[in-house]
Amino acid sequence: MELLAFGDTGWGDELFRATLMTIAVSITAMIIGFSFAAIFTPLKISKFKSFNLIANAYTTVIRGVPELLVIYLFFFGGSGAIMFLASMFGYNEYIEINAFITGSFAIGIISGAYSTEVFRGAIQSIDKGQFEAAKVLGLSKFVQFYKIILPQMLRLAIPNLSNVWQITLKDTSLISVTGLVEIMRQSYIAAGSTRDPLFFYSFAAVLYLLLTFLSMKLINKLEVKYSRGY
Repeated sequence: MELLAFGDTGWGDELFRATLMTIAVSITAMIIGFSFAAIFTPLKISKFKSFNLIANAYTTVIRGVPELLVIYLFFFGGSGAIMFLASMFGYNEYIEINAFITGSFAIGIISGAYSTEVFRGAIQSIDKGQFEAAKVLGLSKFVQFYKIILPQMLRLAIPNLSNVWQITLKDTSLISVTGLVEIMRQSYIAAGSTRDPLFFYSFAAVLYLLLTFLSMKLINKLEVKYSRGY
């Protein structure tokens, strides 16, 4: 256990900070993913085929491409795109995008593709009579969504969103390739320094399992809250 001590004698403080970084990236990515889902879910269920095509292209491409490739495209391709734009204004130096921003955005786009499908399925599972009753009552579209559609959508979506959260949490391990020090990257550094990879990678597995367990407890409480009356 000396290897996990805090201070100069162990790696406890470094692993603690890496765990906080993993949580920060996961939460940021989920927020970005929900933002994308809020845009593409209405396109998915739209009556216009052109909107359907755009949303289907997003979810199909992102879910069909390996997550690591998406991260590479944003990390290296993003820097290249910004450098190209900068060169148009006479700046020719190398520009590197912040690893936290790149990783969170890349994983957020992946999370958004899965969340879009979850929300689409949840909305389409709501009885059409609910929509018709809201129109008959003369409720505005905002009130219809906030008071009638959203609570029922969350009840149906939360169980599947828990899977999206787990995918997002585990995908943070992939951004170690960008140099961002999260659990996987820190475990790799500690394993290389101490030449004890089995211990540190096993401890990393324990940290991921602990984060998953605690987050599932919270999600289960939300599921119970939004399932009241059913």
